[in-house]
Amino acid sequence: MNRVKYASKKTLRAYKEEKGGSLFNVSPRHGAGRHNGFLTGSAYWRLGPFALRVCGMKIAMGIKLGVPLLIAFGVWRVAALHADTPAAVTPKPVRIHPVAKKPVVAKVAIPAKPADGSFVVKRVLPITGPFRHGDYVWDDKGVPAGPIIITVDLAAQTLSVFRDGYEIGAAVILYGADNMMTPLGTFPITQKDANHWSNLYDAPMPYMLRLTSDGVAIHGSDVELGSATHGCIGVPNKFAALLFGQAKLGDRVIITRGKMMDVSGVKPAA
Repeated sequence: MNRVKYASKKTLRAYKEEKGGSLFNVSPRHGAGRHNGFLTGSAYWRLGPFALRVCGMKIAMGIKLGVPLLIAFGVWRVAALHADTPAAVTPKPVRIHPVAKKPVVAKVAIPAKPADGSFVVKRVLPITGPFRHGDYVWDDKGVPAGPIIITVDLAAQTLSVFRDGYEIGAAVILYGADNMMTPLGTFPITQKDANHWSNLYDAPMPYMLRLTSDGVAIHGSDVELGSATHGCIGVPNKFAALLFGQAKLGDRVIITRGKMMDVSGVKPAA
């Protein structure tokens, strides 16, 4: 107990002076604290409590000084980070006013005389409801004078008459049977005969407009469902008379099968 008391409450120097002699040759058990220049176990035992007290004082002082410094450094670092971070800016709402778009109006150019020999459709006749065999329409009121062009669509089984680009007549037709098909292409009118009689088939061909040298022509006929011709184009008799009155020698007849003209920009007749 005395050794613990002296080692913990007195300095090493006071302890040495009180015991007398060297610290290294004091040993309560053996009377000697040095052996061959080294401290014996009893000398280490007496130094231990003092060394622990000194180390404990240094650790406590380090904690007392270090903790406030660490806290101060952390506060400074947090403040620096907040200073570097830009403040969040709330965007102001922007009011968007819708802009009304003007409708795009397609303009269709209608040349008076196409240079390539084609023609431009300026008007089509309104046909409401089904167009059956024997039906036709005709309206040439107010249509200016001009070249006549006749179009035939075998797939649609219709014929149209245009004067100066304005459709003035349309009718359901008959055409050639499978073994005597109506030819496709563009044909000029080469002959007109209002009271023609076919010498090949011994049959009337009223208001005949010849297209080919082998006898294909446009003429009046009884246009009935299920009937066919030997290659000619048959139209209702009353329509044939109107067409005969308008057509002239040299006028073109365009015969197609399913080829439609683009009339999307054409204004229908009133």
